Amino acid sequence: MVKLIYRDKEWEVKPGMTVRDAILKTGLKPYAVLPVRDGKLINEETILRDGDEIKLVAVVSGG
Repeated sequence: MVKLIYRDKEWEVKPGMTVRDAILKTGLKPYAVLPVRDGKLINEETILRDGDEIKLVAVVSGG
């Protein structure tokens, strides 16, 4: 399984899907979070592997 972590929430999804699809399954918006695996930013087309732990970081914008 793949673990997605966002703040104090965690979800488990099946490996083999894209990061974007996994984010959508959580109910979050893909444009509102940045996925990080092993301390490195990954893109939303990355295929998730069994055992991955993806941290979702909120996008902060302002002026």
